[in-house]
Formats: sequence, C-alpha cells, structure tokens
Amino acid sequence: MPPLVPPPLDPELAAALEQLGDAATPGFSLDELESARATGSELLGLLDVTFDGAFEAEDRTVPGPEGAPDISLLLCRPARAGSAAPLPVLYHVHGGGMMLGTGRAGVDQPLAWARELGAVVVSVEYRLAPEHPHPAPVEDVYAGLLWTAGHAREIGGDPDRIVVVGASAGGGLAAALALLSRDRRGPRLLGQVLMAPMLDDRGESVSSRQLAGFGVWDRTANETAWTALLGDRRGGPDVPPYAAPARAGDLSGLPPAYLDAGSAETFRDEVVAYASRIWQCGGEAELHVWPGAFHGFDALAPQAALSRAARAARLAWLRRLWER
Repeated sequence: MPPLVPPPLDPELAAALEQLGDAATPGFSLDELESARATGSELLGLLDVTFDGAFEAEDRTVPGPEGAPDISLLLCRPARAGSAAPLPVLYHVHGGGMMLGTGRAGVDQPLAWARELGAVVVSVEYRLAPEHPHPAPVEDVYAGLLWTAGHAREIGGDPDRIVVVGASAGGGLAAALALLSRDRRGPRLLGQVLMAPMLDDRGESVSSRQLAGFGVWDRTANETAWTALLGDRRGGPDVPPYAAPARAGDLSGLPPAYLDAGSAETFRDEVVAYASRIWQCGGEAELHVWPGAFHGFDALAPQAALSRAARAARLAWLRRLWER
C-alpha cells in the first residue's frame, strides 16, 4: 500500500498557512483550553454583529433543556425590515471542537448571507465539553431551536423557513440537530448547511490518517475533542447519532443538505461518506470538495480565490433553496 501523502495545497492557501506559522499548529490538548477560551472570548467580544448597522442585535436568554440552565441566543434582525413579510431564519451553531467558542464565533458568515438575501440570524450558545459532555451541547442546541421556531414571528422570521447552519463542530451539531428534530418530530427544518462538519468520533477514515500532523486540525486534535465530548465511549460501540451523526443508521427524511470540505483536511472522507449516505437513503444533498483546501481555509484566508468560490457556492445554494 502506498504511503499516505497529503494532497497538495492550493498555492494561495499554502502561502496563507505558511504566514500563520505557529498559529496554525494542528494539535490541540486540554492543557491549552483555558488560555484558548480566554483569548477567543476577548476577540469575539470585538466582533460587530450589527454589520455596520445592517442588523439590530440582541442577546436573549431563553429556557434550556428540561432541568438544565437557560441558554443564550444572539438575535440579529435586519434593521430596516419594517412590517414586511416574515423572513427566512438562519439558525447558527458555532464551531470550536465542542470545547471552545460562543454564539458570536463564526456568525459573520450567516450574517453576510442574511444581509445579501434578507434573513434573520439566530446564533445559539451551548454548554461546552469537557465540563458538559454529551448530550448537553446538542440538547442546548435543540432547546434553542424550539424557542426559535415558537417565537419566529415575534423576531420577524418565518417558522416554516428555518435553515440550520454550522461549521466544523457546529456543522456536526447542526447535522445532529436535524436528526434529533426528525426523530422527536420537532420543528421541520427547511435545510441544513454543514461546512466541514465534525461527524465521526471513530477516526478511521483515510483522510484522518493521511492528514495527521497537517493543517490546523488533525486526528490528535480530533481525538481530544471527541474524548472531551464522549469520554471513554469515544470510538466504542455505544455512541449515539445525536453525538456523532456518522453513526446514524438511517439518513432518510432529513432536510436538503449542503456539505463541503477541503481535499486536504481531516474531515474530508467522513463528509463525503455522509453525503453519499443521504443520497443512498433517497435524500437531497449538494457536496463540494474544495481542491487543495485545509480545514477552516475560508476563515483563515478569506481573500483567496478558493475561499471566495466556497462562500459563493453556499450563498447560491441558499438562494435556490429559498426561491423554491
């Protein structure tokens, strides 16, 4: 069997990764968690979630899961929506390996889509592992969806046009949310946008081994994250699909999905497999594998041609979905 050599990087992305230097190390350990959280919270606090006044932003505390603490939602409504018809809702789930981030992490992308297409953005803040292992994160995300669907008109949204959006760990939670809402007969989602989603705790794919020690998130970081979420159950036989969506036996009856990944990232093969299984179950999915892209490429190198193409493809998919 030939050696597992990583696919070549896109030249622009390779240059961006080199410029990041030590900031782009692929490994991550729990020893780094406290400082990473502190740095992330400081930076996210500087984010303008109004997009220069395009949105009215509000932090709202809403009921969490039964017997659990309340959760926080960031509500962003177009500032000049007036009394127009209810708008679609982008329900955003942040990334961060299940261990990092707030409702403001990564929200700039759905806000850009909402400004372009006309939509309300709701971003949910969930309890983080390892302090709060599964099922705390996904149950918080589901509780936020219940509130959003039940109060959609109050915030100018259409309860029948909610699309869940997430990247990386947020993409995995978004996929889990679609499964959970289907199985509990909860709010019916219009679609799901899964950007390089974290789907499989087993780490058995070729890309997981091929990209070890490469990029910004490799199998070591991935094992740290899944262990934080699942503990000793990681990789074992009893992991539920609401923790790791790749474990789901049935992917039928899900909302239309947009999925993407880079060819040079750990999650590539599990994303491709998930899209294939949606098709095999008679579902609808659009899949993009961006050649020469590493994990999080469009956030770390937003001006690269491949990053612009990826953002345009996601926006175009949403536009087609909403114009049906």
